[in-house]
Order: sequence, then C-alpha cells, then structure tokens
Amino acid sequence: METVANKNNTGGKGKNNKSKRKKGTKTSSFGVPGRISHDSTPFYSSRLYDSLPQEKRVRYTENEIPPDRLDRIFCRSSEKMEELPDNSVHLMVTSPPYNVGKEYDEDLTLEEYRAFLRRVWEETYRVLVPGGRVCINVANLGRKPYIPIHSFIIEDMLDIGFLMRGEIIWNKDTSASPSTAWGSWCSAKNPSLRDVHEYILVFSRDTFKRENPAGRQSTITRDEFLEFTKSVWTFPAVSARKIGHPAPFPVELPYRCIQLYTFEGDVVLDPFMGSGQTAIACIRTGRHYVGYEINEEYVKLAEKRIKHYIADLKSPTLFEFMEEENIDDTPDGQQDEEHKKLFHHLHA
Repeated sequence: METVANKNNTGGKGKNNKSKRKKGTKTSSFGVPGRISHDSTPFYSSRLYDSLPQEKRVRYTENEIPPDRLDRIFCRSSEKMEELPDNSVHLMVTSPPYNVGKEYDEDLTLEEYRAFLRRVWEETYRVLVPGGRVCINVANLGRKPYIPIHSFIIEDMLDIGFLMRGEIIWNKDTSASPSTAWGSWCSAKNPSLRDVHEYILVFSRDTFKRENPAGRQSTITRDEFLEFTKSVWTFPAVSARKIGHPAPFPVELPYRCIQLYTFEGDVVLDPFMGSGQTAIACIRTGRHYVGYEINEEYVKLAEKRIKHYIADLKSPTLFEFMEEENIDDTPDGQQDEEHKKLFHHLHA
C-alpha cells in the first residue's frame, strides 16, 4: 500500500503543496520558547536520572474488590489493609496526621513518624493498579528549625519505588488566618516566613500511563482540565470547627485529584479518612471509596456526614419518592438491580 508520505512527494502537485506543519521542538542547551510535539529524549537520557526510580514494563492487572468492602470506612490502621487485594485501587488521596499534638496524634520522633507513614505508603503501593496515582496533601512544620515533611515523604516514596509526577502548591492565602508569627517585626534580626500554602505530592506506581481496559469514562470538563493541570491551586481552607475535625481539607482538594486522575466508577482510597471529605468527593463524582480511620468517633462523624450528603444529593421529588417506594415491592433479585440503577442515576 502506498503511504501518505509517498503520495505527497510524487508529481508536481506534491512539490507545490509543501507541508506547512511546524517541526516538533526538541530539548536544547538554550531551551525552547514553546513545546510542540516536543522531543525530550536528550533530557531524559541524561545522567541526572540515573539514581531515580525508572518506569517499569509491567502487565496491567486490576483485581476486583468485593462489593461488601466498597464504599466503606474501616475503623483500623491502614498499615495493614487486609480488606484490599493487590492491584485493586486506582487513586489514593489523603492528608496524613501531622504528629504535632492534635487529639489523634502520637508523640513520635521524626524517625518513628516516617517509619509509620512508610508502612502505609508500602501498603498503598501494593493495592494500587499499575499506573495508579497517589496524591498526598501535607504541610511543613515548625520554624526553629523548619521541618520539611514534604521532602521526607518524597524521599521515602522514591525509595519504595514510586514515580514522582509533580507537586501542586495549594495556595490558601484567601482563607489564611491572620497570623502574626513573623518573628522580628520590620527587622532583619530574625524574620519568619508565614506559610499560606500546603503541598499536594503526586506519584504513580510503576508506569506513567494508566490503562483503562474497562473503558470507563472521564468526567473532567475542559475548563477543569485547564485549571487542574496547573501546578498552583487556589481555593480556601475549611473551618475545623464547622467540620468537627482538627485538620480537615476541603472537598475541593480530593475532588480535583479525582477528576484529574480517575475515571468514573474507579476506586479511591483514603488511608487517613478523618471527617470523610474524600468519600464525599467520590460520591459527588461517581467513584467508589475505601477509607481507613483508627478513631471511632471520626468514623461515626464521617459516616454521618456521608449520609447527610447523600440525602441532600437525592432530595427526590414526590414522583421520584413514589418510584423509590415501589422498588420495595419487587423481588429481592430485582430489588438489587433497581438499587444499582438508582445509584447510577445519581451520578448520571
């Protein structure tokens, strides 16, 4: 069969209609003003990458989580997630406890704290599908000296074998408390920086690309994609008092991660579920969630908030309410099927 390239290069007509397509850009010692079909091979083959985890050639495997373990919060430590099979989760989103004396924290040394988190990260690696993503929201601590928690997490994640995909700066400036912890006022003697940001560290397991053999659909809009692929996210924090948890992140945070990194019907894990914000974002986007939380009171809080959110989401009209009531008159097998249809209707 004759190729398109051969057709374009034969006869006078081909000579008169030279291709006007721009050549792709390529990594150069002087940089490039833009990136169009960019060839970055010279950069990625440099020695700079020698000591970092490399993408692996692995077969995509996705194991099903039993239905009775989906959309649940388990009141136990995520250091051992026995309820979840290998290669069964598509995204992990969380904000770990900070070990700074909040009511759910333990007084661990930095080494003990890192070891505790590492056990959770290793379990996360096990349960993620190849190419599954991780989004860890974390703030750094202290001033004398400053403790770069995000740097330690990156170091441990790379050591486990995760591929780092980037870091997002969550700019909270519009809702930041009026802190006066600026050190020496208007003096170079000892000024301190006042953090108005947190990090969202992004990783993937084994591969950069994630396969989608089930053909699930993306639900992210064009405008969301353009905004969520930026490395700085600006949205307000939420009131701990209003939520009922000492350190909640807003639903907006997991919502963005879920929209960007998962397909509809995927499974999202939060190993430190807290007040249930990740679960609410999952329900909002038509994903399944699995959570772990060691504090029984927070499990109850999360379940209560999830229940209220679902009730508000349904808010059926009288006609819809009558339709739902009629489901109860159907045989058990049919009833289960109708419940499934109702669940899918909520996320249509």
